[in-house]
Amino acid sequence: MSSRLLALLAALASAGATWAQAPQDGGALETRTGLQVGVQASRYKYEEPNFALLEGDRIGATATYTFVGPDRWYSRFEGRYSYGRLDYTGSGTMSNVPDQLVEMRAAAGRDYRRWGVVWSPYLGVGVRLLHNDLRGITSTGAIGYRRQSRYFYFPLGFGLRYPLGGGWVFAPQLEYDAFANGNQRSYLSDTGLGFPDVNNNQARGYGNRGRLAFERGSWSIAAWFEHWKIRDSDIQPIGFGLVGLEPANTTRESGVEVRYRF
Repeated sequence: MSSRLLALLAALASAGATWAQAPQDGGALETRTGLQVGVQASRYKYEEPNFALLEGDRIGATATYTFVGPDRWYSRFEGRYSYGRLDYTGSGTMSNVPDQLVEMRAAAGRDYRRWGVVWSPYLGVGVRLLHNDLRGITSTGAIGYRRQSRYFYFPLGFGLRYPLGGGWVFAPQLEYDAFANGNQRSYLSDTGLGFPDVNNNQARGYGNRGRLAFERGSWSIAAWFEHWKIRDSDIQPIGFGLVGLEPANTTRESGVEVRYRF
């Protein structure tokens, strides 16, 4: 792991020592109105089988605002920013590749109390933006270029909140992400070889994610994962009688996160 990731994990552990003395709020199970902010550290892997691999550590920040209306209905707005310097393997190798991710989501749902547990199904819409900068020369002399990816999707999931005693609450969450549409822009002009930039449309794929959180007072700590599987894109001309597509790919990311609720 990188020194930055280790430092962040140490900070999360230090914060955990403070939670044990946080004031209790009765372990309320229902969704609450308010703002949550968090920091996260993760391990990331993007793979185009038999073609390219990008992997490495990431750090990020999240913000979530929840509004609870009448009859336990709620709406939630989420944002995430994540940054990593990744290692590339494909047409040669390259290290410290800048990689930025921005994700924005909105969802609505309702709380249901059953068997001493609160269940919270929800449905929403999301957009995921990824910018990867592979400009430079790989170990074999291949010329890299920037890539920008955009996914539109519909999250469908549920969370539950279960009291553990002592003011602690167990709050797992599972989600399926129905892929609506994607676009991959490859800045082939970065190569200086006379190719134009190209846009490939992606129409098939899916995602899923999960979160295991433990909450007490205003604090929560969680382990989480995210997975995307996207099929081949359409085919577009790239000049000189050649065509290009964005190959089928898989993204896997898992990490830890600490949040504070205001």
